[in-house]
Amino acid sequence: MNIKDQKEFPVDSAQLKEVRNFARGLFDQVPEFEDNREELVLALAEAAQNIVKHAYSGQPSGDTMRVEIEYQDKVLKMELFDKGKPVIPENIKPRKLTDIKAGGLGTFFIGQIMDEVVFKTNKEDWVNHLILTKRF
Repeated sequence: MNIKDQKEFPVDSAQLKEVRNFARGLFDQVPEFEDNREELVLALAEAAQNIVKHAYSGQPSGDTMRVEIEYQDKVLKMELFDKGKPVIPENIKPRKLTDIKAGGLGTFFIGQIMDEVVFKTNKEDWVNHLILTKRF
């Protein structure tokens, strides 16, 4: 089973539910995702939340983020594109789990769920391009 779809969403935390629904709708079509579906949705939602929070400082901008999801040859790629503040990949580190406080574990969860996390910049008309890969 192969899937491929993309959608643009306003950069707004109120839209994160729609990002999750978009992913779930695609993931429901793939039997291999049955045991991992909610983890995959979580990874994508955390990445989208990080765009809102860090690339746009949580402020409304009128910009959109594009989410592309493709599953082919037992490889899932979820790609996110935005026009926010450029990511400096070496500055992105999950906080230590011993640092007990609310929030801040998104990059940790993404790293645990996905097999590969790659940041690229200046992709076409976008500033940031995040590629999350999972092999099945």
